[in-house]
Amino acid sequence: MLKKIVWKNISKTEQVKILKRPIQANDIALRAKVQNIIEAVRTSGDETLKNLTQQYDGVAINCLQVEADEFASARNQVSNLGYKAMLKVIEQLNAFHSKRTPGDIRVETSPGIVCETQIRPIERVGLYIPGGSAPLVSTVLMLGVPAQIANCPVRVLCSPPTKEGGVNPYILVAAELCGISKVYKVGGAQAIAAMAYGTESIPKVDKIFGPGNSFVTLAKMLVAQDVMGAVCDLPAGPSEVMVIADHGANPEFIAADLLSQAEHGNDSQVMLICTDAEIADKTRQAVMRQINNLSRRSIAMATLNNSYLISVDTVREAIVIANEYAPEHLIIQVAKARSYLAEIKCAGSVFLGNWSPESAGDYVSGTNHVLPTYGFAKSLSGLSVGDFMKLITVQELTKEGLNSVAWVIKELTEVEGLDAHYNAVDVRLRGENNYV
Repeated sequence: MLKKIVWKNISKTEQVKILKRPIQANDIALRAKVQNIIEAVRTSGDETLKNLTQQYDGVAINCLQVEADEFASARNQVSNLGYKAMLKVIEQLNAFHSKRTPGDIRVETSPGIVCETQIRPIERVGLYIPGGSAPLVSTVLMLGVPAQIANCPVRVLCSPPTKEGGVNPYILVAAELCGISKVYKVGGAQAIAAMAYGTESIPKVDKIFGPGNSFVTLAKMLVAQDVMGAVCDLPAGPSEVMVIADHGANPEFIAADLLSQAEHGNDSQVMLICTDAEIADKTRQAVMRQINNLSRRSIAMATLNNSYLISVDTVREAIVIANEYAPEHLIIQVAKARSYLAEIKCAGSVFLGNWSPESAGDYVSGTNHVLPTYGFAKSLSGLSVGDFMKLITVQELTKEGLNSVAWVIKELTEVEGLDAHYNAVDVRLRGENNYV
C-alpha cells in the first residue's frame, strides 16, 4: 500500500524501476494473447466475436448491433437527473472543443505560389467505450462530442455487453445524444479488431478512439501497425494519476484524488510526490480511512500495491520526477500552483490547486479525459476535435510562380540525382531562359 520511497536515497536504476508502469512487465505474454484475438476476428468475423463475448463476458449474443427498440428502452431507464447531467457535459464540451476546431489556411508563399491547408473530417471513426465493471458513460460524450463537431460521416461505437445481453442504458442514451446510431455489443481486443478490419456486422473504420485496459491498448497499437488495419488515437490504457503536494496540501483531498484513480482497475497506478513528511503520513492514514468506504475497495487496494509515495525536498525536484514519469493526470496541490505550470513539460492533463480534483476533468470541466498513459504524454496530447480531422495541403502555381523557383528545383534535383523531378518543371518552361 503506497510504498514509501525517499528519492535521494535510492540509485538511478531504482528510480527508473519505480517510474516504470507495472503492466509493462507482462508485455510479451500479453502481446501473444492479443495477437491471437486479432487474427481470430480477422479470420472468422462475427462468429469469433460471439464466441469471445461468451468466453470473456459470459453472454450469448445473437445480434451484435443495438436495435432501435433497445435505444427506446434505454431512454426509459435513464433518470431525469442523469439525462440532465449528460446534457450539461455536452454543453461544457461544446464550449471548449468548438473553439479548438482547426480551420483552413491560405498563404501566398511568394508571388504566383499559393499554398493551402484544407480540413476534412475522417470518414469512418470507431469509438471504444469500456463497459465491464465500470461503464464509462462519460467517455461516450468525450469521444462523441468532438466527433460530432468534426462532422465525421460514419461513427461506430463498440461497448461490452451487460450480463443481460444489452448495452448499459446510459451509454446508449449518451450515444444517441451525440448522434451515434451504430452501436455494437462487443468489447475488449476483439472489438478493436472488428472495427479495424470489419466483420459481417461491424463496419471497418479508418481510426479508432477510446480508452481501455491493457488488452485494448495493445490491440489498438497492433492494428495501427498494419496497413490493412486502422490507426488509433493514442495509447490510452490503464488510468494513472500523480499528485505533487507540499506542506500546505490537504491530506484528505490528496487521498481522495489517489483513490479516484485507484478504483479504475488492478493495472492502474497512483503516485504521490510530497515535500512534507507530516503531510505524507497523514495522507497514508487518510487513504486507509477512505478506502474502507469504497464499493471497489479490493480493486483500489490492488492498485495501491503497485503505487508509491515519493519523498523529496522541493517542489521543483518533484516536477523533474513528474516530467520523467509523464503522468496521464498531474495534480499540483502546492502553494501558488500556477507559478509552476510553465515547468510542466510532460503530462496529459494538469489540475492546479486544492479545488481542482481529477474527477472534474473526467466528467465536466470541458477538456477531455481520453489522455496518453504509460509515459506517452512525453510526445502525445489528450483528445481534441483535430484528432477527428485530417489536413490536406494544396498548392497552386502560376507559370510565373513556377518560373521563379525552377532554379531551386534544378539545383536540388541535381544534388539528389533525381532528374525526372526537374524534367516535370522543364517540360513546362522549356523555351523560357530567364530562370536558368
